Amino acid sequence: MTTGAGDERAATDAAASPPAPEPASVLSAGLLLTPARPANAFEETVQRLLQSIRLGLIAPGERLPPERELAGTLEVSRDTLRDAIGSLADAGWVISRRGRYGGTFVADPLPAHTTPHSPAPPTEPEALAAELEDTLALRAVVEVGAARRAAERPLAASDRERLWQAYQDCHDAGPEHYRVADSRFHLLIAELLGASSVIPLMADVRMRVNAFLDGIPLLTPNIAHSDDQHRAIVEAILRGSGDDAARAMAEHLEGTEALLRGFYG
Repeated sequence: MTTGAGDERAATDAAASPPAPEPASVLSAGLLLTPARPANAFEETVQRLLQSIRLGLIAPGERLPPERELAGTLEVSRDTLRDAIGSLADAGWVISRRGRYGGTFVADPLPAHTTPHSPAPPTEPEALAAELEDTLALRAVVEVGAARRAAERPLAASDRERLWQAYQDCHDAGPEHYRVADSRFHLLIAELLGASSVIPLMADVRMRVNAFLDGIPLLTPNIAHSDDQHRAIVEAILRGSGDDAARAMAEHLEGTEALLRGFYG
């Protein structure tokens, strides 16, 4: 099929048009883009890119960092990075655009054949129960401790603003964006405590919890209750009360645990 001059002009204009401005973010897109180990450089590069997309650090329609910068951040060769991005493009997670404002962009919408977060939990009842309890135990250890330590650490004014904005983003999010906003809220708490080794643990927890949450409906009363709990967590952290922050986070997690055990029990 041939295209006319008008079609060619429209395609050229689209390629030359600047992308829409990206909204200010409370989290860095590079938060999970840590160096890959040489033995599994390709696989870990794919993993880190997918985690960043699935947890909303790089949102649908947003551009990935430039190739040279991204390869340096991940400490992989540009060939390895190209292979990883090519594989994600083949799977429908990213697209490449040419032209002045080109680059690699997260697909919008994300692939419809898979959930936005992680593979579904096992279907065999005993394996499902074991996976759920393991996930909830890990979450309690990581997230309650993170909330306590974040509250005990002096926070810069900019970090205090980011924390409040993350809460506000959850408060304002509609059903289709709530899971991502919630993940970003919890990831920010991990970042604020100042221990970089906790961040990948928190990311793994969120991926696993979201895989279970994807299998149950969003319940409006639960979202309202979570909003109150998020606010209590934020207020405790901002006033520097580690005990209150840990208590508020534990209460928040217990509500989610009750729901998940109810639906999957």
